[in-house]
Amino acid sequence: MAHDRRKADHIRINLEEEVQFPRLTTGFEHYRLQHQALPELDLRAVNTGVALLGKTLRLPLVISSMTGGTTAAAAINRTLAEAAQMRGVAMGLGSQRAGLEQPETAYTFRVRDVAPAILLFANLGAVQLNRGYGVDHCRRAVDMIGADALILHVNPLQEALQADGDWDWRGVLGKIERICRDLGAPVVVKEVGWGVNEQLARQLADVGVAAIDVAGAGGTSWSAVESYRATTEARRQLCLAFADWGIPTAETLRMARRGAPNTPLIASGGLRTGIDAAKALALGASAVGIASPFLKAATLSVEEVVSTIDAFTDELRIAMFCSGAGAVATLRESGRIERV
Repeated sequence: MAHDRRKADHIRINLEEEVQFPRLTTGFEHYRLQHQALPELDLRAVNTGVALLGKTLRLPLVISSMTGGTTAAAAINRTLAEAAQMRGVAMGLGSQRAGLEQPETAYTFRVRDVAPAILLFANLGAVQLNRGYGVDHCRRAVDMIGADALILHVNPLQEALQADGDWDWRGVLGKIERICRDLGAPVVVKEVGWGVNEQLARQLADVGVAAIDVAGAGGTSWSAVESYRATTEARRQLCLAFADWGIPTAETLRMARRGAPNTPLIASGGLRTGIDAAKALALGASAVGIASPFLKAATLSVEEVVSTIDAFTDELRIAMFCSGAGAVATLRESGRIERV
């Protein structure tokens, strides 16, 4: 089916092609954590643990939603989940629409047997709520994988750039509100790489969303990804016209924090290091999400994913230590970070 081909294309393009934003950056280079020359801490005692949606994570890290629905995706998801279990981090699955509409593909999303304790996110496209999906579909997605929460991803630009995309987004916010009210599990709304502005963050908090993944610009450009899928030169040029569209991750994080001051925020979109993560946490994130580096690692081995997590951990812990922050909450104290 077209949906299967699209998912396979997305994996291949992300692994083989140059799909970073051409010019737009995450914006984290404009922020600096203040160095503390006398941290009065033992590096070994720096605590990177956080609580998110009722679960304790050893690291404030979500392996962001990437894939599902194909045989290759099944192997990637199980590799990522096994590493997440070993290191106590959270994980999101790719859109489970394929698993609902083609039950024979549901196995490609199931990872609980190798990751029984992790914070695990189910995932559906929010626009599917305009295509007949309702609370029953959302509950089936959660039950399919034994998830702790449901991500509803929002990707209007990506859909607009697809010749076969879902273009009607009218009324989606009200339908998200009904899912939040009736699902019986936390609902997270996640952009996929263009950011969430202050107004939308406020609206999402008002309708009962449990957390927001701001997923800003500066990492993978899904406009660029779609340019590789385009079947005509006109469509390819249309995708490339939007290759630098979006709100940089650091700025969308600050916008969303203003709009939803009491809602947990996940900062994703181009974060590559533990230092990026420390900056995001200092700017108000509850956790950070990373996708691309883990996708590449997962094609190699569980050990490679674990090694990637461990490098991130060392960077985050040392950044916290040299900022005088013995715990993640301390990073958010006034004066820890400055704009430069």
